[in-house]
Amino acid sequence: MAFNIKYFENENIQIVKRKADDCIPLTDEEINQKYASGEVRIVTEQARYPLDTIPSMLKSGKYQLMPEFQRRHRWSQEQKSKLIESFIMNIPIPPIFLYEVDYSLYEVMDGLQRLTAINEFYEDKFALKNLEYWRELEGMKYSQLPKDVKRGIDRRYISSIILLKETSKSVEQEKELKQLVFERLNSGGTKLEYQESRNALYPGEFNTLCVKLSCNEYFCKIFKIPAHEYGGDVSPKLEKNSMYSKMKDVETVVRFFAMRFLDSFDMPLKNFLDSVTEKCNSLDKSVLNQYEELFNDTIKLAYDIFGEKAFGMWKKREEELEYSSTSNLFLFDPMMLVLSSMLDNKEQLINAKQSIDDGIQQLQQKYPILNEGRKNTKADIKQRVEIFHDYFNSFIQC
Repeated sequence: MAFNIKYFENENIQIVKRKADDCIPLTDEEINQKYASGEVRIVTEQARYPLDTIPSMLKSGKYQLMPEFQRRHRWSQEQKSKLIESFIMNIPIPPIFLYEVDYSLYEVMDGLQRLTAINEFYEDKFALKNLEYWRELEGMKYSQLPKDVKRGIDRRYISSIILLKETSKSVEQEKELKQLVFERLNSGGTKLEYQESRNALYPGEFNTLCVKLSCNEYFCKIFKIPAHEYGGDVSPKLEKNSMYSKMKDVETVVRFFAMRFLDSFDMPLKNFLDSVTEKCNSLDKSVLNQYEELFNDTIKLAYDIFGEKAFGMWKKREEELEYSSTSNLFLFDPMMLVLSSMLDNKEQLINAKQSIDDGIQQLQQKYPILNEGRKNTKADIKQRVEIFHDYFNSFIQC
């Protein structure tokens, strides 16, 4: 029986492969005219902020810390201390970048960690640790520093480059320019994970939904992510979890919905997930509500059948097969897609969970493609989908 995806009403988007614009040759005169017209030119100004004014600046409400533009990775106490030590030594610090979304209202595009560290230091929220050149200050908070050292820090500045509101002439152009600047700012230094970049470049209701769904309790249990609530506090244990810190959890949720458009998967996976996120941000709220229910019901069904070892794999160790409970994305994609289409029969599947679980080993031995994670083309995924569809369907009574 062939597998067919059931779409929701108004789930009418097309995922198309982006093509680079053809480069139309221009004469020198035309190039000069383009430059003179100011086309794609960013209007900026610079400012300097005394460090002791940062706390009041952030409390003013004029500076949005933009969760869309921040990583989940937070600076350690040592990293914050190193920044403060740099100010003590008057070592030049890179400027922060602000975007003026309205007159005198700014988004922090780059520099969140620096601003947060300065603010927390002035509020005595951490003590200096592992200093390299000023070990005499080890363990001190701001209020405990010698008078002259405090004054020296207070007279330091952090510079900013502000992209003014005049830069963009429309909301669409503003979005494009912000994306352009963000990409250029993050083209060097520590490389952004794909989902970190996606989270910043394609903000919207679908992207927000995926962040929210990554907190699902069954999803977290299966992928060994410490339990947490959407928008809640981040525990040290959660912060150190690699799936969470690198936003792999959110990307995994995006993959679930992306598989609904598997027929359009004719590009690199990163580009495919980018396109899915961008297009799904325009979906009607009613569809996104159905998406939320679909994901929650499907991941719970997977958990009800397999428990925390869902999407695990039998691996050959020497001459014997050994089960690995580590969840694999190349099994997550097809199994979740198939289970999402069988929610009407979930009671039958749950009742047969022992037989289903017992048969997985034999199924993986019969079809090697289920164990070959490097084979992840559209054809490979479709083959796995058909295998799992026929397998699960065999436990459903007509």
